[in-house]
Amino acid sequence: MNENEYLVITPRTKVLKLIETYPQLEEKLILFVPAFKKLKNPVLRNTVAKITSLQQAALIGKVKVEDLINMLRKEVGQDLMVESSETTYNTTQPDWFDENKIEQELLATEMLAAGEHPVNQVITDLKKLSEGNIYKLVAPFLPAPLIDKAISLGFQHWVEQNSEEVVVVYFCKF
Repeated sequence: MNENEYLVITPRTKVLKLIETYPQLEEKLILFVPAFKKLKNPVLRNTVAKITSLQQAALIGKVKVEDLINMLRKEVGQDLMVESSETTYNTTQPDWFDENKIEQELLATEMLAAGEHPVNQVITDLKKLSEGNIYKLVAPFLPAPLIDKAISLGFQHWVEQNSEEVVVVYFCKF
């Protein structure tokens, strides 16, 4: 750690900031949340890790946020966290879903492979989405920051995890 820098680890701490401040935590994070082995990919490290919070990382890894935070805090000698305000995403098919109403689809994998982050593209597309229609996003992991942003803009969502490497998120605005 840079001796002039100190970071209190909280659910809002961004993954990239955490591993830049405490490089020794990268391997611990990967062991606790195996999905984060993708941090070794420089493109994902500089795009996804930059905007993903530890709370979102816990959701992606399907672990309790307080367990993740406390493991990381213990490693750097910080006090343990007691309570949590976990976010949950809708994983049950909603009544509004109708495959025929899918207006647009984006494969985030292609953008990420090119070093681009899909957030701006998805938000732009969502703002143009016709009311009652559906936007389909296919990603290689749970795009928690993007879902949070869409929710803040009034969109409903449904997350369908097809496999370890394929997550489909549907968005709709009424």
